[in-house]
Amino acid sequence: SAVLGRFVAASGYCRAYASWLLRWHGKRVRVGTRVVVVGDATTRVRRRRERIYGAEVVTRLWKLVDCPSGKRLVAALPAMVDALERHGELTLPSAVRRQVLTISAATIDRVLAPERKQLALRSRSRTKPGTLLKHAIPVRTFADWDEQRPGFVEIDLVAHDGGVARGEYVQTLDLTDVATGWTELAAVPTRAQVWVFEAVQRLRARLPFPLLGIDSDNGGEFINTHLMAYCASEMITFTRGRPYRKNDSCFVEQKNWSVVRRFVGYDRFQGEVARRALDQLYGELRLLINFFLPSMKLVEKTRHGSRVTKRYDRPQTPYARVLASPTVSDHLKDQLRTLEAMLNPAALSRSIRRLQRRVASLRAAAPPSRAVESVPILPPPPAGFPQISQPRRLLHNDLLSFRVSISRGTDFSLA
Repeated sequence: SAVLGRFVAASGYCRAYASWLLRWHGKRVRVGTRVVVVGDATTRVRRRRERIYGAEVVTRLWKLVDCPSGKRLVAALPAMVDALERHGELTLPSAVRRQVLTISAATIDRVLAPERKQLALRSRSRTKPGTLLKHAIPVRTFADWDEQRPGFVEIDLVAHDGGVARGEYVQTLDLTDVATGWTELAAVPTRAQVWVFEAVQRLRARLPFPLLGIDSDNGGEFINTHLMAYCASEMITFTRGRPYRKNDSCFVEQKNWSVVRRFVGYDRFQGEVARRALDQLYGELRLLINFFLPSMKLVEKTRHGSRVTKRYDRPQTPYARVLASPTVSDHLKDQLRTLEAMLNPAALSRSIRRLQRRVASLRAAAPPSRAVESVPILPPPPAGFPQISQPRRLLHNDLLSFRVSISRGTDFSLA
């Protein structure tokens, strides 16, 4: 008892724990899933901190803004929590609110790891080469564009063909600003030049800054006299990417998946009703992705042998990047601030899900892979003609036997 009392006084342990240590010192015990030796100073048991963030709260906020990464969600939480509380969608105690706003990206990724397994990657390309007009439209270079100034955009089409690129089907025109990541979308009936040109004009009117440059791929829907003459008359720089170099349009290609494919999918849509439904969805979607979904821009890429190290900037929403740009006028910034104060991310999310169900109900069946040809009915063979009970294909050995019989002058028959 005296030894135990001295040990408690020296170590600061409670009497029960100190007694347990003295009894089991040097023996093997099981701690969780591990077996350790009591008193072994070389072995340390790592104790997990108690989780103070409710998984259900994190999951709800994560799904509300289209399941971003932990770093992007951390950047989105302050503005999103303020907007939800302002519109009465979220009520948090002060302690919980402080915890939510101080959660780390690593904790978010650990909590949401099971949910991320449901996401999958798919990609398709439906770009057709343009006309000989390509020689009149220069290939994009660094001298043509100022990628730090809002207004220089990349455009591309996303095909809603259901995996079968035949017939007429709806396309989505994706316009993405390089400097801010601001994205505008419009559905067109087909990839015809007249529809694409009209959609470009509509998207230009929605931009919160002047349109200074357009960069496209080499598809005929973009490389045409209509768009080239329009850009020349409006003093808009018009460039194109190099053939078969998809990374030349990396900004808009990333939005093709993260916005169009994730919210619309890979089904086939055709007809004016489906096109209008997609446009209604894009009208709500543009507000969510531009005002509440942060994105990260690649700042530096360094190669060390076979390993490539990438460094990104701090996650920001396109709205925040526009406000931080010195080239955008204060009048346009005030208009954006007024619009942002009226937006409710929870109401936008509910409206987007409702429109997604509407769009999904309009998906069309893909045309058959090939036309079914009717087999002609042959007349019965004449009398004396040898009968073949089961039709069969001519094999290589049959053809070889036929050639040998012809050379020898003998009769040839199928076995």
